[in-house]
Amino acid sequence: MQQKKVADKNTPYWWEAAPVRPVPPQPVSRTLDVAIVGAGYAGLSAGLVLAREGRSVAAFDAMSPGEGGSSRNGGVTSGTVRPDYATITKHFGEEKAIAIEAEGKIAREFLYDFLKTEGLDCDFRLTGMFKGALGYDQYDKMARSAETLAKRLGIESYAVPRAEQRDYVGTDFYRGGTVRMDIGGLHPSKFHAELLRIALASGLTVHSHTPVTAITPEGNGFRVTTSAGTVQARQVLVCTDGYTDAAAPYLRRRLVPVRARIITTEELAPELMAKLMPKGMMITENRQLGFYYRPSPDGTRMLLGGRDSSRVGDPAEPTIRLRNGLVELFPELEKVRLSHSWYGNVAMHRDMMPRIFEKNGVLYATGFCGSGTVWAPWVGMRAAHKLMGHADKARSAFDFRPPAAVPFYRGNAWFMPAFIKGYALQDKIAWWRAKR
Repeated sequence: MQQKKVADKNTPYWWEAAPVRPVPPQPVSRTLDVAIVGAGYAGLSAGLVLAREGRSVAAFDAMSPGEGGSSRNGGVTSGTVRPDYATITKHFGEEKAIAIEAEGKIAREFLYDFLKTEGLDCDFRLTGMFKGALGYDQYDKMARSAETLAKRLGIESYAVPRAEQRDYVGTDFYRGGTVRMDIGGLHPSKFHAELLRIALASGLTVHSHTPVTAITPEGNGFRVTTSAGTVQARQVLVCTDGYTDAAAPYLRRRLVPVRARIITTEELAPELMAKLMPKGMMITENRQLGFYYRPSPDGTRMLLGGRDSSRVGDPAEPTIRLRNGLVELFPELEKVRLSHSWYGNVAMHRDMMPRIFEKNGVLYATGFCGSGTVWAPWVGMRAAHKLMGHADKARSAFDFRPPAAVPFYRGNAWFMPAFIKGYALQDKIAWWRAKR
Protein backbone atom coordinates (compact mmCIF):
# COMPACT_ATOMS: atom_id res chain seq x y z
CA MET A 1 0.00 0.00 0.00
CA GLN A 2 1.36 3.44 -0.89
CA GLN A 3 1.52 6.23 1.64
CA LYS A 4 -0.81 8.48 -0.36
CA LYS A 5 -3.65 5.97 0.13
CA VAL A 6 -3.46 6.36 3.89
CA ALA A 7 -3.20 10.17 4.05
CA ASP A 8 -3.81 12.80 1.40
CA LYS A 9 -0.32 14.29 1.68
CA ASN A 10 3.05 13.09 2.94
CA THR A 11 4.41 16.57 3.63
CA PRO A 12 4.12 18.38 6.98
CA TYR A 13 0.80 20.04 7.73
CA TRP A 14 2.84 23.00 9.01
CA TRP A 15 4.16 23.70 5.51
CA GLU A 16 0.69 24.67 4.30
CA ALA A 17 0.86 27.98 6.20
CA ALA A 18 4.65 28.34 6.36
CA PRO A 19 6.37 26.58 3.44
CA VAL A 20 10.05 25.77 3.81
CA ARG A 21 12.04 27.50 1.09
CA PRO A 22 15.71 28.03 0.29
CA VAL A 23 17.26 31.39 1.09
CA PRO A 24 18.29 33.35 -2.03
CA PRO A 25 21.89 32.39 -2.85
CA GLN A 26 24.74 34.63 -1.78
CA PRO A 27 28.51 34.43 -2.29
CA VAL A 28 30.29 32.49 0.44
CA SER A 29 32.61 34.69 2.51
CA ARG A 30 36.13 33.35 2.52
CA THR A 31 36.75 34.44 6.11
CA LEU A 32 34.36 34.42 9.06
CA ASP A 33 34.46 34.91 12.77
CA VAL A 34 32.08 31.96 13.21
CA ALA A 35 30.82 29.25 10.87
CA ILE A 36 27.65 27.48 12.01
CA VAL A 37 26.70 24.05 10.72
CA GLY A 38 22.92 23.79 10.57
CA ALA A 39 20.23 26.49 10.23
CA GLY A 40 17.45 25.08 12.39
CA TYR A 41 16.29 26.55 15.69
CA ALA A 42 19.69 26.14 17.39
CA GLY A 43 21.84 27.42 14.52
CA LEU A 44 19.65 30.45 13.83
CA SER A 45 19.38 31.33 17.52
CA ALA A 46 23.15 31.20 17.90
CA GLY A 47 23.65 33.16 14.70
CA LEU A 48 21.18 35.83 15.84
CA VAL A 49 23.11 36.40 19.08
CA LEU A 50 26.50 36.45 17.34
CA ALA A 51 25.39 38.78 14.53
CA ARG A 52 23.87 41.24 17.00
CA GLU A 53 27.23 41.30 18.78
CA GLY A 54 28.93 42.32 15.53
CA ARG A 55 30.50 38.97 14.60
CA SER A 56 30.79 37.97 10.96
CA VAL A 57 28.84 34.72 10.97
CA ALA A 58 27.24 32.38 8.44
CA ALA A 59 25.09 29.28 8.85
CA PHE A 60 25.39 26.46 6.32
CA ASP A 61 22.54 24.01 5.83
CA ALA A 62 22.54 20.88 3.69
CA MET A 63 18.82 21.42 3.00
CA SER A 64 16.58 24.46 3.04
CA PRO A 65 16.78 26.13 6.47
CA GLY A 66 14.36 24.44 8.84
CA GLU A 67 13.59 21.59 6.48
CA GLY A 68 14.60 19.06 9.14
CA GLY A 69 13.25 18.80 12.67
CA SER A 70 12.56 22.53 13.14
CA SER A 71 9.56 22.53 10.78
CA ARG A 72 8.43 18.91 11.30
CA ASN A 73 7.91 18.69 15.06
CA GLY A 74 4.72 18.89 17.10
CA GLY A 75 5.25 22.45 18.30
CA VAL A 76 4.88 21.55 21.99
CA THR A 77 6.92 23.80 24.28
CA SER A 78 7.63 21.06 26.79
CA GLY A 79 11.26 21.81 27.67
CA THR A 80 11.49 18.52 29.52
CA VAL A 81 14.28 15.95 29.50
CA ARG A 82 13.62 12.26 29.02
CA PRO A 83 15.34 10.90 32.16
CA ASP A 84 13.34 11.47 35.33
CA TYR A 85 14.70 13.25 38.40
CA ALA A 86 15.72 10.00 40.11
CA THR A 87 17.65 8.78 37.05
CA ILE A 88 19.54 12.06 36.65
CA THR A 89 20.37 12.05 40.35
CA LYS A 90 21.67 8.48 40.13
CA HIS A 91 23.99 9.17 37.19
CA PHE A 92 25.01 12.79 37.72
CA GLY A 93 24.18 13.69 41.33
CA GLU A 94 21.36 15.61 42.98
CA GLU A 95 22.95 19.01 42.37
CA LYS A 96 22.90 18.41 38.59
CA ALA A 97 19.33 17.08 38.74
CA ILE A 98 18.09 20.17 40.58
CA ALA A 99 19.94 22.47 38.16
CA ILE A 100 18.43 20.74 35.12
CA GLU A 101 14.89 20.97 36.51
CA ALA A 102 15.39 24.64 37.31
CA GLU A 103 16.85 25.37 33.88
CA GLY A 104 13.79 23.88 32.18
CA LYS A 105 11.60 26.43 33.93
CA ILE A 106 13.95 29.28 33.01
CA ALA A 107 14.25 28.14 29.38
CA ARG A 108 10.48 28.00 28.89
CA GLU A 109 10.01 31.43 30.44
CA PHE A 110 12.82 32.76 28.26
CA LEU A 111 11.21 31.37 25.11
CA TYR A 112 7.82 32.91 25.91
CA ASP A 113 9.41 36.29 26.60
CA PHE A 114 11.54 36.01 23.45
CA LEU A 115 8.46 35.37 21.29
CA LYS A 116 6.76 38.42 22.78
CA THR A 117 9.64 40.90 22.79
CA GLU A 118 10.81 39.96 19.28
CA GLY A 119 7.24 40.01 17.93
CA LEU A 120 7.42 36.48 16.49
CA ASP A 121 4.06 35.53 14.96
CA CYS A 122 3.89 31.76 15.38
CA ASP A 123 0.45 31.05 16.91
CA PHE A 124 1.83 30.52 20.41
CA ARG A 125 -0.66 29.78 23.20
CA LEU A 126 0.15 28.87 26.79
CA THR A 127 -2.47 26.12 26.97
CA GLY A 128 -1.06 23.80 29.62
CA MET A 129 -0.36 20.09 29.11
CA PHE A 130 -2.23 17.03 30.35
CA LYS A 131 -0.33 13.75 30.83
CA GLY A 132 -2.45 10.61 30.96
CA ALA A 133 -1.85 7.67 33.34
CA LEU A 134 -2.31 4.09 32.13
CA GLY A 135 -3.39 2.77 35.52
CA TYR A 136 -4.28 3.92 39.01
CA ASP A 137 -0.89 2.93 40.45
CA GLN A 138 0.80 5.04 37.79
CA TYR A 139 -1.62 7.88 38.54
CA ASP A 140 -0.63 7.86 42.22
CA LYS A 141 3.07 8.21 41.36
CA MET A 142 2.37 10.95 38.82
CA ALA A 143 0.23 12.84 41.33
CA ARG A 144 3.08 12.84 43.85
CA SER A 145 5.49 14.04 41.18
CA ALA A 146 3.16 16.90 40.24
CA GLU A 147 2.97 17.96 43.88
CA THR A 148 6.76 17.84 44.21
CA LEU A 149 7.19 19.89 41.02
CA ALA A 150 4.83 22.55 42.32
CA LYS A 151 6.62 22.76 45.66
CA ARG A 152 10.19 22.66 44.32
CA LEU A 153 9.89 25.05 41.36
CA GLY A 154 6.61 26.88 41.93
CA ILE A 155 5.13 25.54 38.68
CA GLU A 156 1.34 25.26 38.57
CA SER A 157 1.09 21.48 38.44
CA TYR A 158 -1.65 19.23 39.81
CA ALA A 159 -3.32 15.83 39.55
CA VAL A 160 -6.57 15.24 37.68
CA PRO A 161 -8.57 12.20 38.89
CA ARG A 162 -10.36 10.09 36.33
CA ALA A 163 -13.73 11.49 37.37
CA GLU A 164 -12.59 14.91 36.11
CA GLN A 165 -10.54 13.69 33.14
CA ARG A 166 -13.06 14.59 30.44
CA ASP A 167 -12.81 18.21 31.45
CA TYR A 168 -9.31 18.05 29.93
CA VAL A 169 -9.44 15.42 27.18
CA GLY A 170 -12.42 13.66 25.63
CA THR A 171 -11.37 10.04 26.19
CA ASP A 172 -11.87 7.36 28.85
CA PHE A 173 -8.60 5.63 27.92
CA TYR A 174 -6.60 7.00 30.86
CA ARG A 175 -7.03 6.51 34.58
CA GLY A 176 -6.55 10.14 35.43
CA GLY A 177 -3.43 12.20 34.87
CA THR A 178 -1.57 15.36 35.73
CA VAL A 179 -1.52 18.91 34.40
CA ARG A 180 1.26 21.44 34.28
CA MET A 181 0.36 24.92 33.12
CA ASP A 182 3.78 26.17 32.02
CA ILE A 183 3.66 24.29 28.69
CA GLY A 184 1.91 25.39 25.52
CA GLY A 185 1.95 25.01 21.77
CA LEU A 186 3.09 26.97 18.73
CA HIS A 187 3.29 26.58 14.95
CA PRO A 188 6.82 25.18 14.50
CA SER A 189 7.32 26.16 10.86
CA LYS A 190 6.08 29.69 11.49
CA PHE A 191 8.41 29.89 14.49
CA HIS A 192 11.36 28.91 12.32
CA ALA A 193 10.34 31.33 9.57
CA GLU A 194 10.14 34.18 12.07
CA LEU A 195 13.45 33.22 13.65
CA LEU A 196 15.02 33.17 10.19
CA ARG A 197 13.54 36.60 9.45
CA ILE A 198 15.03 38.33 12.47
CA ALA A 199 18.35 36.47 12.16
CA LEU A 200 18.80 37.62 8.56
CA ALA A 201 17.79 41.17 9.51
CA SER A 202 20.46 41.11 12.23
CA GLY A 203 23.22 40.29 9.78
CA LEU A 204 23.43 36.48 9.82
CA THR A 205 24.18 34.99 6.40
CA VAL A 206 22.40 31.71 5.68
CA HIS A 207 23.39 29.36 2.87
CA SER A 208 20.75 26.85 1.73
CA HIS A 209 21.65 23.50 0.14
CA THR A 210 25.29 24.11 1.01
CA PRO A 211 26.45 21.09 3.00
CA VAL A 212 29.62 21.26 5.04
CA THR A 213 31.81 18.32 4.08
CA ALA A 214 34.79 18.77 6.40
CA ILE A 215 35.98 20.82 9.38
CA THR A 216 39.77 20.91 9.66
CA PRO A 217 41.90 22.73 12.27
CA GLU A 218 44.16 25.23 10.53
CA GLY A 219 46.30 27.91 12.13
CA ASN A 220 44.32 29.78 14.79
CA GLY A 221 41.00 28.57 13.45
CA PHE A 222 39.43 26.11 11.05
CA ARG A 223 39.13 25.40 7.38
CA VAL A 224 35.47 24.68 6.72
CA THR A 225 34.92 22.92 3.41
CA THR A 226 31.47 23.37 1.87
CA SER A 227 29.88 22.48 -1.44
CA ALA A 228 30.21 26.15 -2.41
CA GLY A 229 33.85 26.55 -1.45
CA THR A 230 36.23 26.76 1.49
CA VAL A 231 35.88 29.16 4.42
CA GLN A 232 38.47 30.18 7.02
CA ALA A 233 36.61 30.50 10.32
CA ARG A 234 38.02 31.54 13.66
CA GLN A 235 35.38 29.43 15.46
CA VAL A 236 32.94 26.66 14.47
CA LEU A 237 29.61 25.76 16.06
CA VAL A 238 27.83 22.52 15.06
CA CYS A 239 24.03 22.44 15.58
CA THR A 240 22.91 19.51 13.41
CA ASP A 241 21.08 17.21 15.89
CA GLY A 242 18.95 14.54 14.13
CA TYR A 243 20.42 15.32 10.71
CA THR A 244 24.09 15.01 11.64
CA ASP A 245 26.17 13.55 8.80
CA ALA A 246 29.76 12.59 8.03
CA ALA A 247 30.95 16.22 8.24
CA ALA A 248 30.87 15.83 12.03
CA PRO A 249 32.10 12.26 12.59
CA TYR A 250 32.73 12.69 16.33
CA LEU A 251 29.14 13.82 16.88
CA ARG A 252 27.71 11.28 14.46
CA ARG A 253 29.00 8.41 16.61
CA ARG A 254 27.03 9.84 19.55
CA LEU A 255 23.67 10.81 18.06
CA VAL A 256 21.29 8.25 16.62
CA PRO A 257 18.62 9.63 14.26
CA VAL A 258 15.22 8.15 15.08
CA ARG A 259 12.16 8.72 12.95
CA ALA A 260 9.15 10.38 14.53
CA ARG A 261 5.84 10.72 12.69
CA ILE A 262 2.80 12.98 12.95
CA ILE A 263 -0.62 12.54 11.40
CA THR A 264 -3.26 15.23 10.94
CA THR A 265 -6.99 14.77 10.53
CA GLU A 266 -9.19 16.58 8.08
CA GLU A 267 -11.10 19.52 9.51
CA LEU A 268 -13.48 18.43 12.27
CA ALA A 269 -16.77 19.96 13.37
CA PRO A 270 -16.34 22.63 16.07
CA GLU A 271 -18.58 20.73 18.48
CA LEU A 272 -16.50 17.57 18.03
CA MET A 273 -13.23 19.42 18.66
CA ALA A 274 -14.76 20.98 21.76
CA LYS A 275 -15.66 17.49 23.00
CA LEU A 276 -12.27 15.93 22.28
CA MET A 277 -10.06 18.84 23.38
CA PRO A 278 -12.21 20.90 25.76
CA LYS A 279 -9.34 23.08 27.02
CA GLY A 280 -7.22 23.03 23.86
CA MET A 281 -4.30 21.57 25.83
CA MET A 282 -1.24 19.70 24.64
CA ILE A 283 -1.65 16.00 25.57
CA THR A 284 0.90 13.28 26.28
CA GLU A 285 0.88 9.95 28.06
CA ASN A 286 3.07 7.92 30.38
CA ARG A 287 4.45 5.08 28.24
CA GLN A 288 7.68 4.45 26.34
CA LEU A 289 6.10 4.57 22.87
CA GLY A 290 3.29 6.83 23.90
CA PHE A 291 1.50 9.33 21.70
CA TYR A 292 1.36 13.07 22.02
CA TYR A 293 -1.43 15.04 20.45
CA ARG A 294 -2.86 18.51 20.21
CA PRO A 295 -5.34 20.64 18.31
CA SER A 296 -4.07 22.56 15.30
CA PRO A 297 -3.43 26.23 16.11
CA ASP A 298 -6.76 27.22 14.53
CA GLY A 299 -8.59 24.54 16.54
CA THR A 300 -10.02 22.72 13.52
CA ARG A 301 -7.91 19.52 13.38
CA MET A 302 -6.29 16.93 15.58
CA LEU A 303 -2.57 16.20 15.25
CA LEU A 304 -1.10 13.04 16.79
CA GLY A 305 2.55 12.01 16.85
CA GLY A 306 4.67 9.07 17.93
CA ARG A 307 7.67 6.94 17.04
CA ASP A 308 8.09 5.57 13.53
CA SER A 309 9.88 2.21 13.35
CA SER A 310 10.68 2.48 9.64
CA ARG A 311 14.15 3.38 8.42
CA VAL A 312 13.87 3.79 4.65
CA GLY A 313 11.22 5.03 2.26
CA ASP A 314 7.81 6.18 3.43
CA PRO A 315 5.83 3.01 4.20
CA ALA A 316 2.17 3.02 5.16
CA GLU A 317 2.43 0.90 8.31
CA PRO A 318 3.63 3.67 10.70
CA THR A 319 0.76 5.92 9.59
CA ILE A 320 -1.71 3.09 10.11
CA ARG A 321 -0.33 2.46 13.59
CA LEU A 322 -0.79 6.11 14.55
CA ARG A 323 -4.27 6.16 13.05
CA ASN A 324 -5.21 3.06 15.05
CA GLY A 325 -3.88 4.77 18.17
CA LEU A 326 -5.98 7.84 17.42
CA VAL A 327 -9.12 5.74 17.04
CA GLU A 328 -8.37 3.80 20.23
CA LEU A 329 -8.32 7.10 22.08
CA PHE A 330 -11.23 8.63 20.20
CA PRO A 331 -13.59 6.07 18.60
CA GLU A 332 -15.55 9.00 17.14
CA LEU A 333 -12.72 9.50 14.64
CA GLU A 334 -12.86 6.02 13.10
CA LYS A 335 -14.09 7.26 9.73
CA VAL A 336 -12.22 10.54 9.68
CA ARG A 337 -9.83 11.10 6.78
CA LEU A 338 -6.16 11.92 7.37
CA SER A 339 -5.00 14.99 5.51
CA HIS A 340 -1.26 14.68 6.28
CA SER A 341 1.27 12.13 7.48
CA TRP A 342 4.99 12.89 7.64
CA TYR A 343 8.16 11.93 9.46
CA GLY A 344 11.32 13.64 10.63
CA ASN A 345 14.44 12.72 12.58
CA VAL A 346 14.98 13.31 16.27
CA ALA A 347 18.42 12.72 17.78
CA MET A 348 18.70 10.24 20.63
CA HIS A 349 21.85 9.50 22.62
CA ARG A 350 22.87 7.47 25.61
CA ASP A 351 21.96 9.82 28.46
CA MET A 352 19.13 11.59 26.58
CA MET A 353 19.89 15.15 27.70
CA PRO A 354 20.63 18.23 25.55
CA ARG A 355 24.25 19.21 25.44
CA ILE A 356 26.79 21.97 24.93
CA PHE A 357 30.32 20.62 24.69
CA GLU A 358 33.65 21.28 23.01
CA LYS A 359 35.89 18.78 21.24
CA ASN A 360 39.15 19.67 19.50
CA GLY A 361 38.17 23.34 19.51
CA VAL A 362 34.78 22.81 17.82
CA LEU A 363 31.73 23.72 19.92
CA TYR A 364 28.57 21.60 19.70
CA ALA A 365 24.97 22.51 20.67
CA THR A 366 22.85 19.45 20.10
CA GLY A 367 21.17 16.28 21.44
CA PHE A 368 17.62 17.55 22.04
CA CYS A 369 15.97 14.11 22.05
CA GLY A 370 12.63 15.31 20.71
CA SER A 371 12.32 18.43 22.91
CA GLY A 372 14.02 20.95 20.66
CA THR A 373 11.25 23.56 20.52
CA VAL A 374 12.44 24.91 23.87
CA TRP A 375 15.94 23.46 24.17
CA ALA A 376 17.35 24.22 20.71
CA PRO A 377 16.96 28.03 20.90
CA TRP A 378 18.09 28.03 24.53
CA VAL A 379 21.17 25.85 24.01
CA GLY A 380 22.02 27.60 20.74
CA MET A 381 22.06 30.99 22.43
CA ARG A 382 24.06 29.72 25.42
CA ALA A 383 26.60 28.27 22.99
CA ALA A 384 26.88 31.60 21.15
CA HIS A 385 27.66 33.38 24.39
CA LYS A 386 30.24 30.72 25.22
CA LEU A 387 32.00 31.38 21.91
CA MET A 388 32.15 35.06 22.83
CA GLY A 389 33.44 34.42 26.35
CA HIS A 390 30.31 35.72 28.10
CA ALA A 391 30.52 33.42 31.11
CA ASP A 392 27.33 34.52 32.87
CA LYS A 393 25.11 34.36 29.79
CA ALA A 394 26.69 31.08 28.67
CA ARG A 395 26.11 29.25 31.95
CA SER A 396 24.00 26.09 31.53
CA ALA A 397 23.50 22.82 33.37
CA PHE A 398 23.83 21.13 29.97
CA ASP A 399 27.37 22.37 29.41
CA PHE A 400 29.39 19.34 30.45
CA ARG A 401 31.13 16.29 29.02
CA PRO A 402 30.17 14.99 25.56
CA PRO A 403 27.60 12.19 25.29
CA ALA A 404 29.16 8.75 25.24
CA ALA A 405 29.69 7.09 21.88
CA VAL A 406 27.15 4.46 20.83
CA PRO A 407 28.97 1.10 20.50
CA PHE A 408 29.31 -0.26 16.94
CA TYR A 409 27.53 2.79 15.49
CA ARG A 410 28.97 4.78 12.59
CA GLY A 411 25.84 6.32 11.09
CA ASN A 412 23.78 3.22 10.23
CA ALA A 413 21.18 2.72 12.96
CA TRP A 414 20.61 -0.95 12.11
CA PHE A 415 19.65 -1.69 15.72
CA MET A 416 16.73 0.76 16.03
CA PRO A 417 13.93 -1.65 15.00
CA ALA A 418 15.02 -3.95 17.84
CA PHE A 419 15.02 -1.03 20.28
CA ILE A 420 11.53 0.00 19.17
CA LYS A 421 10.29 -3.57 19.69
CA GLY A 422 11.89 -3.56 23.13
CA TYR A 423 10.10 -0.37 24.08
CA ALA A 424 6.83 -1.81 22.76
CA LEU A 425 7.35 -4.87 24.97
CA GLN A 426 7.96 -2.65 27.98
CA ASP A 427 4.70 -0.87 27.25
CA LYS A 428 2.83 -4.18 27.03
CA ILE A 429 4.27 -5.30 30.36
CA ALA A 430 3.34 -1.95 31.94
CA TRP A 431 -0.18 -2.33 30.53
CA TRP A 432 -0.57 -5.85 31.94
CA ARG A 433 0.65 -4.68 35.34
CA ALA A 434 -1.40 -1.49 35.40
CA LYS A 435 -4.19 -1.39 37.93
CA ARG A 436 -7.01 -0.31 35.69
